[in-house]
Amino acid sequence: MKTAYKYIIFVFLLFLSTNSISAQETIGTSGSGQADILAAADHTLQTNINILWTCIAAFLVFFMQAGFALVESGFTRAKNTVNIMMKNLMDFSIGTVVFFFLGFGLMFGVSNGFFGTTHFAMNGTDVAGSDWNWTFLIFQTVFAGTAATIVSGSMAERTKFTAYLTYSVFIAAFIYPVFGSWAWGSLLDGGGWLEGLGFIVFAGSTVVHSIGGWLALAGAMMLGPRIGKYGPDGMPRAIPGHNIALGALGVFILWFGWFGFNPGSTTIGDGNIGRIAVTTNLSAAAASIAALFTSWIIHRKPDGSMALNGALAGLVAITAGCANVSPIGSVFIGLFAGFLVVTSVEFIDRFLKIDDPVGAVSVHGVCGAFGTLAVGLFDVSNGVFYGGSWSLLGVQAVGVLTAFAWAFGLGFILFFIIKKTIGIRVDEIEELRGLDIGEHGMEAYNGFQIFSTQ
Repeated sequence: MKTAYKYIIFVFLLFLSTNSISAQETIGTSGSGQADILAAADHTLQTNINILWTCIAAFLVFFMQAGFALVESGFTRAKNTVNIMMKNLMDFSIGTVVFFFLGFGLMFGVSNGFFGTTHFAMNGTDVAGSDWNWTFLIFQTVFAGTAATIVSGSMAERTKFTAYLTYSVFIAAFIYPVFGSWAWGSLLDGGGWLEGLGFIVFAGSTVVHSIGGWLALAGAMMLGPRIGKYGPDGMPRAIPGHNIALGALGVFILWFGWFGFNPGSTTIGDGNIGRIAVTTNLSAAAASIAALFTSWIIHRKPDGSMALNGALAGLVAITAGCANVSPIGSVFIGLFAGFLVVTSVEFIDRFLKIDDPVGAVSVHGVCGAFGTLAVGLFDVSNGVFYGGSWSLLGVQAVGVLTAFAWAFGLGFILFFIIKKTIGIRVDEIEELRGLDIGEHGMEAYNGFQIFSTQ
């Protein structure tokens, strides 16, 4: 015990002596010299705070991979759970590697006017004082992983695992980063033409979510519906998920992770973090309420899965303008997103006859586009509802249409090539037995495998 006390006293005296020396050095320095020392210390402290906050935000966004895996597996059937978990694991793993070697440079390297041409494998960024560059890489890597994993939900329960691995490479290596360079390239050394127009998509409603959503739409269309989804009369049949509790847990994890996704996009540890967290949370809550009551009116029952998707829709919609709209504006954005996601799911399911098991196209594609357009209405500096001109709304529309043309167009070509080469869909027997058995040779719930005719 006495030894412990002596150690504590020694550390305390050492602390005092160190501060005394620092104080003497400061006293012996001229006024301008003191100011320079304080400015340098302040800059170093702020840089370290920025690095710490951005890393924490990146770790939260990474945890969203678990949320996506739980939502997708819970909203689909038990016989495909291993396949879904493996896809969510591998799209992030593959995305991490290819984004490091190729995607990051295409997105943030010195631009040729279309995409970045430097910084591949971080070449040229490992210089003195480059701690921030590594922080920025991990933050952008988890965003790239999010864009890739969105596609998994709409193509669930009938996609070949090899096909999934193939298109994950192209999404993380080229499709996502090139569009990202147009909207976010100047965050490092690049610069994109959408940025030059004044396009606002602060944390990625379009860059991340709509890109993923429109790719998901192309994939679902190329695959066709699951066996048993549509009856002889063409009307959709419900294929219930096997574990809504897992899905709900996944939504809460995603909601939690979004506090890294949106506030973390400041990449600065300052007071804006709290305000952005408030707008993010309000939009999610309002959207969940709106989706609940919209589904209640349509189906005569308060649909739990729709309320959960409503929360995600509100989070996606506010992601573009979370730093630019007021808390009241975020509530209105969330309310409309909650209504929109329910009606979009119904429209895609009933009228377009596109089978999207988890509603990924509606949540990420449609609500991502809406949230990006909403910035033109609710931006407190230049939105239409705040006395601004219509020009910002026009710029936002250009960004939304560009994202759709780029992602859906390239996605359709990519999935068509995969379909004609290695094949994109499992055979009928494998689909009925479940992809866990056919693709992976194992079961998520050993001893409870059920042969399904759907």
